[in-house]
Amino acid sequence: VAATLAYTARSAAPIGATADGRAAGKGGFVAMPRAEAEAPVRAMLSDTAFGDAGARVVIGAFLDGEEASFISLVGGVHALPMATSQDPKRVGDGDTGPNTGGMGAYSPAPVVTAEVHKRVMDEVIYPTVRGMASEGNVYTGFLYAGLMIDKSGAPKVIEFNCRFGDPETQPIMCRLESSLVLLVEAALAKALDKVEATWDPRPTVGVVLAAGGYPGDYAKGDVIEGLDEAAKLDGKVFHAGTALKDGQIVTAGGRVLCATAIGRTVAEAQQQAYRLAEKIRWNGMFHRNDIGYRAIAREQGEG
Repeated sequence: VAATLAYTARSAAPIGATADGRAAGKGGFVAMPRAEAEAPVRAMLSDTAFGDAGARVVIGAFLDGEEASFISLVGGVHALPMATSQDPKRVGDGDTGPNTGGMGAYSPAPVVTAEVHKRVMDEVIYPTVRGMASEGNVYTGFLYAGLMIDKSGAPKVIEFNCRFGDPETQPIMCRLESSLVLLVEAALAKALDKVEATWDPRPTVGVVLAAGGYPGDYAKGDVIEGLDEAAKLDGKVFHAGTALKDGQIVTAGGRVLCATAIGRTVAEAQQQAYRLAEKIRWNGMFHRNDIGYRAIAREQGEG
């Protein structure tokens, strides 16, 4: 602990401190003044806040920019990009509070312009996929690149995952018009260069409904009400942390549901997603009230 804190004291602020293992998307911290790094470092190394995942801590440079999720379907040396998305990580409105696995998502990600999209494919996705293949690790599946796009439009890789993202998958799938089965079969046949994915041009917004206390300790087993009412509205409510108990749907995780809707504009999709969310209730349920605000600001010419 002492050596890590001494290193952070010598580092230029702001800095990032990240658990070196799997921490459900909650193991990253940004210290604006260096002194703010002490608490998360002690929590991970001394208090074992993330168990074995936090037994080692990575101290890194702070990347200033806007996050984007870039998911591709990969089959050998070929890659087919899915629709872009963004998932606000902070638990509170205005991107405040601790990190979570994602409190909602929207697609497409306005920060990923056509130029940025090309750069991501040329500088991140293809070099990664072809590099793995050249080393004998031919990959087939979904490759999720968590990116930071800086002010110049340069993509920086924060993380890779070998899966579709949560909660990005929900709004992405609501826009997919092609058959996912056929796309997966093309990946298995190493024929992704011969197919295309077709997308609904309209934007989608998904709002995560979380259990009280998340991303910290939270209760399980609370009865969820209002799902039948929500099902009558346009949109989809995706289940994540739920279970069936005695004929009733109950909470069984931190991020419980994702209310997802499509609209002619991001603002319209957001409004419909929140209409779905308003129908659902359980003891302690909460959600952010501003999912998609960055995209809406761009849409309205404010940013």
